[in-house]
Amino acid sequence: MSSPRSAGLIAVVTAMTSLVGGATGAAAHASGTADASGAVRQDAAVAAIKEPTNLTELRREAQKAFQGIEDANRALKARQKQFDGLQKQVAAKLTQLQAADQELAKVRRPLSDIVEYIYQDPAANSMGSFFPAGDGTTTLRTLSDVNHIVAEQNNVVSDASKLQQQREQLATEAQELRAENLLQEAQLDAEIDALRKRSNTLVKSLTRALVKLGVKVNADNRGTGACDPTRVDLAAQYPNGLLPKAYLCPLPQKGEELRADAAIAFADLNAAYQRRFGTPICVSDSYRSLPEQQAVYYQRPGLAATPGKSNHGLGMAVDLCGGVQIFRSVQFNWLEANSKRFGFIHPDWSYHSPFEPWHWEYDPKVGSLL
Repeated sequence: MSSPRSAGLIAVVTAMTSLVGGATGAAAHASGTADASGAVRQDAAVAAIKEPTNLTELRREAQKAFQGIEDANRALKARQKQFDGLQKQVAAKLTQLQAADQELAKVRRPLSDIVEYIYQDPAANSMGSFFPAGDGTTTLRTLSDVNHIVAEQNNVVSDASKLQQQREQLATEAQELRAENLLQEAQLDAEIDALRKRSNTLVKSLTRALVKLGVKVNADNRGTGACDPTRVDLAAQYPNGLLPKAYLCPLPQKGEELRADAAIAFADLNAAYQRRFGTPICVSDSYRSLPEQQAVYYQRPGLAATPGKSNHGLGMAVDLCGGVQIFRSVQFNWLEANSKRFGFIHPDWSYHSPFEPWHWEYDPKVGSLL
């Protein structure tokens, strides 16, 4: 039968061998299925949306979908930034654990040496070297040393157990964080893809509707993207009067053009006007390049904005004729009462300073509320 003292030393050996091992990782989440199901949900949601019935609604929905793409992209970038920050926190914790590992190794080393000695010294099996012949004082001192070793062993086992739990917790947190990030990225990607498809579909429908109204979308080989309302932010980056043809959408009136959102709104307004009066709106001027603004400024002093300051140069203003230019005519009054429904206004200044009943402008703020 083994003595209590030998049982204590055997416990040391058992404990020391149990300290070897690494942390176990948590099970990873399957993000592929989430990606696919997310895309299906988005496609179903897009399919359930009622399709717009007129130009204004088409333009608004296309811009809304495009804005959704930008919002989702910003959310994706914010999520990635947040994930990077959490990853740094996890890395810092792992560094702390590595330092704790090294400190634990220092504490564990003396015990490891003792255990190694027991295995290598045959005499140790009989415990003779630990309990030499002599008086009881020596034996008690030796027994005290052994008890101290056992106590230290218990401390090491406890510290190692806590360290192991911390490792496992951090490994689980890191894995869950990564899985959650991948899942959210997949969902956002699916949302962006669905919004992009919807935006493209709406723009194509819009282009077909404009063509039916007699708009030569690709006039002067400008490209069909000239009437894409999702590109107006790109058009706004160009200086007044220097907009390229690729960002100017033709109007139903030959030779006239405006920025895409304004052109679409005007085409819709023109159709309503034609239903009321039987003829299209008469347009005498629309977009003006910078040279054209300079020419008008010198030809009509006091009646034209300073070159580079006119809304005509932004592709957002028209000068009208066919009766509209006559203040308080039937055509003027109808346009005044109905134009805001299509995003066009007769600005306050044009009522008196200078007095220009023929001048009408597209207001993006009004247009965004339609």
